Amino acid sequence: MDWSARALFKISTVTLLVCTLQAQQAVKSAPPQPTVKLDPGAIVDVIYRNPTFGFTYKAPFGWVDRTREMREDSDEDSNSAKKSVLLLATFERPPEATGDSVNSAVVVAAEEVASYPGLRSAEQYFGPLTELTKAKGLTVVNEPYEFQVGDKQLVRGDFSKALGNLTMYQSTLVMIEKGYVVSFTFIAGSEDEADQLVEGLSFGKKETPASRK
Repeated sequence: MDWSARALFKISTVTLLVCTLQAQQAVKSAPPQPTVKLDPGAIVDVIYRNPTFGFTYKAPFGWVDRTREMREDSDEDSNSAKKSVLLLATFERPPEATGDSVNSAVVVAAEEVASYPGLRSAEQYFGPLTELTKAKGLTVVNEPYEFQVGDKQLVRGDFSKALGNLTMYQSTLVMIEKGYVVSFTFIAGSEDEADQLVEGLSFGKKETPASRK
């Protein structure tokens, strides 16, 4: 059983914008954090590099990049009042292609913190995010916990969903940086595979394996 690119993106990123009203109710208003001009980054020598947030991601060999196409779709679907940018969307196989396994994927997006009045920490973001993932049929495997990637501390939550005879695993890492909520979503067919995908993420010049703290 497979998902289309549009469906996957809605679960991973676009539908997170639906949580805005829930987040507004969950936390008190606070002055918006200043944002910097966001550089969407680019893939250079098969590695995605983002200068704004100082991270790189190396996808497994042979994966398919669909960032441009899905960014265009998200621009059409998103409410203009919700300022978000798809940074990276890469898949094990073309999203439109059917298959007998979970189509593993990595989706990275940035949303302005100002879209979530009162949001003060990455952990808070998991409140509405968890409600949304549950509404989409996913169950919580691990509640939000601190997760270290090199010298950068993020918050991670793990989810799963039965897809017929298969099980889809989703791990989402979140950080708040330079006025943005940056989410890294990893889709895989097993927990071990999800962990392997996370290991492709690094911050700074020196690549340091990601690990639980």
